Amino acid sequence: MSYFNPYSDTSFFGFFAVLGIRFWGFLTGKLVWSDLVSDEIQLIVLGCVALGAALVGVFLVLRRMTMLANALSHTILLGIVVAYLLSQTMTVSILILAALMTGFLTTFLTTFFNRVIKLQEDASIGLIFSTLFALGIVLLTFFSRNVHLGTELVMGNADALQKGDISIVSAVLGINLVLGLLFYYGYKITTFDPFLAKAFGFSPLAFNYLLMMQTSATAIGSFKAVGVLMVLAFLVLPPLTARLLTHRLHHMMIIAAAIGVAGAMIGVALSRHILTFCGVGLSTAGIVVIVLGCFYGVSMLIDFSRRSRYDSPIIIINRQNETDCSSR
Repeated sequence: MSYFNPYSDTSFFGFFAVLGIRFWGFLTGKLVWSDLVSDEIQLIVLGCVALGAALVGVFLVLRRMTMLANALSHTILLGIVVAYLLSQTMTVSILILAALMTGFLTTFLTTFFNRVIKLQEDASIGLIFSTLFALGIVLLTFFSRNVHLGTELVMGNADALQKGDISIVSAVLGINLVLGLLFYYGYKITTFDPFLAKAFGFSPLAFNYLLMMQTSATAIGSFKAVGVLMVLAFLVLPPLTARLLTHRLHHMMIIAAAIGVAGAMIGVALSRHILTFCGVGLSTAGIVVIVLGCFYGVSMLIDFSRRSRYDSPIIIINRQNETDCSSR
């Protein structure tokens, strides 16, 4: 990494001006991979997390499974600890293995308590979430004397990202892209019409397991870099915002991905701006989450305005007149 950061002492808009110049430099070959600076590494990592989370988060929101995603984002701690203790390494393959193990275990136990034990869905999620998360904490504290598990693995640190984090989040993004393309139709039909899906030979339960494993992989791949707060924010806020703006699935996925990337870019630029002019080093992760929340707030106002116009008294009267004329 270059010791000189061209983004130092730049304003909000100056940040994007420098970014555009350097992006052109990378395209033309004047700048190479080794010339990446910390702000650009942040943008790449957060952008990959935003794209990968949008592909999964859209289906989580449509299936009303965001609470289970919240549980997964915490229970993955158990998978990380167990995988590390067994392998003594933290490679991409180990993270994926931990994701598969945690996703399957959490989803299986939640489904078992809900359908077999007849426990309410929210109660079963709370039970499994608290139990597996507590078990992960116990294992972490018990083995912390002999095994080094950095605090960033649990909390994340978006302000101290390295080039190695890019390979992990890009691998998770690639997995989500491949699975999304392969099983797009299956996800779509099991999300909107489970009964029709069964008639066509698609198992809604199987796709639930697959979605939870993808969610686990996304969360674990992003956990070390950005922490649980940003994982949940990217999984939930952009899809919720896109849901208010469109009713088409593929449009929703594109808008959610664009909102996530835009939130990451604005958050990094604001963090640099505040550091330059106020001398305060605020958490980039926190700023990004606030920006995503503002996007959602704006989309709510747009949706409310649209509904208000649609349900105005004049339109209601016109509808009634049209109904009366048609009845005649």
